[in-house]
Amino acid sequence: MKHLTFTELQQWQTEGRNFQLIDVRERSEHEHFNIGGLLIPLNVVTRHIDQLQLDRPIVFYCKRGIRSQIAIQRLMPRFPQADFYNLQDGILPLTKL
Repeated sequence: MKHLTFTELQQWQTEGRNFQLIDVRERSEHEHFNIGGLLIPLNVVTRHIDQLQLDRPIVFYCKRGIRSQIAIQRLMPRFPQADFYNLQDGILPLTKL
């Protein structure tokens, strides 16, 4: 599984890299604090594959990086050629700034 640090994610954004960002947390968590991207909670991620932009890298994130890893593990068998990244350590470090 490929991982991306928040610093690397910021660099991708600065460079204008074409990627999709997906938050796999619950709606209440997303509304409280998020770094952008499309909200697709983990429990429904496999039912919303039509929202995945598989022609570009997709970065999944959550609070600690665990649910996003699970999302990728669930999707990889269906899309083995996809370019999925897990946001390492999630967004928890950002909430402590």
